[in-house]
Amino acid sequence: MLAIKLIMWAVFLRPLRLKEARQAVADAKLSQAELTQIENEEILKIIELQKENNIKATTDGELRRAWWHYDFMENLIGAEGYEDSVGLKFHGVETKPHNVRIVGKLDFPENHPHLAHYKFLHDAVGTNGMAKMTIPSPNMMMRPKLRFNNTYGEDIQQYVVDLGLAYRKAVQAFYDLGCRYLQIDDVFWAYLISEEDRAREQAAGVDLDQLADFCVQTLNIALENKPEDLVVGLHICRGNFSSTWHYQGGYESIEDYIFKHLKNIDRYFLEYDTERAGGFEPLAKLQGSNAEVVLGLITSKVEELENKQAIIARIHEASQYLPLEQLALSPQCGFSSTEEGNRVPYDAQWRKLQLVNEIVAEVWGE
Repeated sequence: MLAIKLIMWAVFLRPLRLKEARQAVADAKLSQAELTQIENEEILKIIELQKENNIKATTDGELRRAWWHYDFMENLIGAEGYEDSVGLKFHGVETKPHNVRIVGKLDFPENHPHLAHYKFLHDAVGTNGMAKMTIPSPNMMMRPKLRFNNTYGEDIQQYVVDLGLAYRKAVQAFYDLGCRYLQIDDVFWAYLISEEDRAREQAAGVDLDQLADFCVQTLNIALENKPEDLVVGLHICRGNFSSTWHYQGGYESIEDYIFKHLKNIDRYFLEYDTERAGGFEPLAKLQGSNAEVVLGLITSKVEELENKQAIIARIHEASQYLPLEQLALSPQCGFSSTEEGNRVPYDAQWRKLQLVNEIVAEVWGE
């Protein structure tokens, strides 16, 4: 296990230079090769900024991605990206109308582009740090539009198995490139928390317990052969686009599934920056385990800094259910889950990190 109490999300706001370069590619004024070179240069800068801000597990900021999830998913064998009729609806805003669909039997390709992305990061970080990879959970492909498809028909169980096996190959492929810290981002668990979405699934005749069990299966299959020295974190948030959110509800309805039935999860990244996430009581399910919980008490959605003592009080409140040594601190999510980013100034993300550093030093002495 990593002895780190300051845990930073992978996703940083895109620098202006990178945004302008992407637009230039869209306008046919810049080549893809030129964009890649700019991405490389900006990633090297973001690596140094993370080191300066005491981040021990370094990412590439997901600067190459337009979406935190689609970029990975649409490059799987049997999946493809497409322009949908509508985007994903958040509170008051809507994303671009992009989506992913199933077009064949699922598998993980040897030439998945994120392997090369990780290799660049790993080599850039070198031996003086730890390169952290982030991928969307296989459960992001359990939404109705994806799990009900022409390839698998009614055989959801086979879909679950193939999805898990494809991800097992992915986990091994990143490990073979030197990855020892993998974060799996899983918003679908928040979907299963949402009363509105639960009601919609039930109205369609879906057994919610079975659906949650399918989600347990995909992850357990994917992580069945996890090497002992690979740290795996599971991130659950309630949506993060343009400083807005999608789901609400506490962890009570899924606590047994994620804390008791999932295997090989070393670290849980849990959103706790608003009352929409409920209380800390479900954390008691992890008592006696070796798992850590990263408390997402600092919001990435607004510029205003949290009150330090209020956050410290909440950490101690959480420690009533899980020992302090099993807790850590971070923002609840990244600052830019899509290339558009949250509605905060570029420098605000570093001020938030400074606050996390100060709180960690006071609470854990790091």
